[in-house]
Amino acid sequence: MNIFVGDNAQGKTNILEAITFLALTKSHRLGVHPNVIMFNKKKATIKGVVQKDKIISKLEIDMMDNEKKLFINKTEIRKVADYISNLNIIVFSPDDLEIIKGSPSVRRNLLNIQLSQVSKVYLNVYNEYNKLLRTRNEYLKVLFQNSIADISYLDIITDKLIEKAVYIYQKRMEYIQLVNENIDSYYKQINGECGLFIKYQPNIDFSSYDGEELRKALKHYYKKNYKKELNYGMTLVGPHRDDFSFIYNGNDLKFFGSQGQQKTAVLAYKLSEIPIFRSLLNTEPVLLLDDIFSELDLKKRNRLLKLIHTGIQSIITTTDLKNINKKYLMDAYIYNVKNGKVERK
Repeated sequence: MNIFVGDNAQGKTNILEAITFLALTKSHRLGVHPNVIMFNKKKATIKGVVQKDKIISKLEIDMMDNEKKLFINKTEIRKVADYISNLNIIVFSPDDLEIIKGSPSVRRNLLNIQLSQVSKVYLNVYNEYNKLLRTRNEYLKVLFQNSIADISYLDIITDKLIEKAVYIYQKRMEYIQLVNENIDSYYKQINGECGLFIKYQPNIDFSSYDGEELRKALKHYYKKNYKKELNYGMTLVGPHRDDFSFIYNGNDLKFFGSQGQQKTAVLAYKLSEIPIFRSLLNTEPVLLLDDIFSELDLKKRNRLLKLIHTGIQSIITTTDLKNINKKYLMDAYIYNVKNGKVERK
């Protein structure tokens, strides 16, 4: 356990953001990478040394205004899918309340990030799906503007899109099932109550996640919605419109949960990913907890520390160490952060 202590705006979150960038090639809080470059500078570089299964890898990301270069052991990596998963992380920040309160795109992004870390195949298929989706949307606009355009080309794109969609649906459902194996246990250990699970909500109905069943359902919806999609110039069904909900004792926490319940539910979700990394990759992720103590009361704070103080590398930021059980602090490395400078206590 590593705890970085300092006042606000001293650079604590920058440390976690750099680690997140090194792992995922993007920030957990910013969408556009030039925003992480220091003012009046043209370039930013993040470097880190990762040890996994006794293998040491030197990771590096160089960022310019419109360019990002990835390196492993000084060799440039062209494909993001070949870079991601060298450093596996789970991030929790105060902004994560948006996972419950925010739009479906926030939850889909969360699913995609975690699935991409455990499966290179998923990341490749998801990227291919998005390329096909853009092509299909563009051709729908062509068909709308030109009545003699070849509709059979749309059918070819649609069939390819369906194959990618089937895989994404199946993998997302499998992942949510794995989350549900542990989420309620973690929620109970932190909150003292149980009854939480995740409900996957595709935007079309189908009776099972069997591949053939999914293909039939998608073909039916694309045929049914053809004129509507033509008018809108976009694909209206598919995994790019998915969602999922946090259900607690039969109620959607987005509408019927207190802020405390929502925070704990998101934290339980994040923690339930730890055994997934263990079972699928036989590895321990690094747990990044940004300003977590201000989000939880004293009892929940120490219940969380009891869960994570051994067996996993955790990096935690906080403004103070008050009301934290001393036995956990004795096992931790503690660092002071002031004006962007880090010193070990």
